[in-house]
Amino acid sequence: MTGPRILIVEDSTMVRITVKRTLKKVDFNVDEAKDGQIGLDKATASADNPYDLILTDLNMPNMDGLTMIQNIRKIPSYAHTPIVMLTTESGEDKKSVGHESGVSAWLVKPFEPDALIEVVGGMLF
Repeated sequence: MTGPRILIVEDSTMVRITVKRTLKKVDFNVDEAKDGQIGLDKATASADNPYDLILTDLNMPNMDGLTMIQNIRKIPSYAHTPIVMLTTESGEDKKSVGHESGVSAWLVKPFEPDALIEVVGGMLF
């Protein structure tokens, strides 16, 4: 695929499948990880050819989304990569901590597929 490369980091298999299907329909190249540690490992391994955007959940086993983002932001090639938080958390305190950690946008689950495409497209184009 020639579209932008996106990493989905989400512990819910159903959400990962839904996000992946939605993004593949508009020709995005999608990779996935089931927790923050695997997401960090994949981002680190791809630092020479970084993902164009990362979508991540907040609450996950092994490593939460904020900790993963803080570590990813330390990798020079990911300093300005858009990162979208995809979570059920909608409190302003969480959003504030998220933005301080490097979150570019916040999308609350459940979401409409068109809203996901709009947010991702707005970050990439």
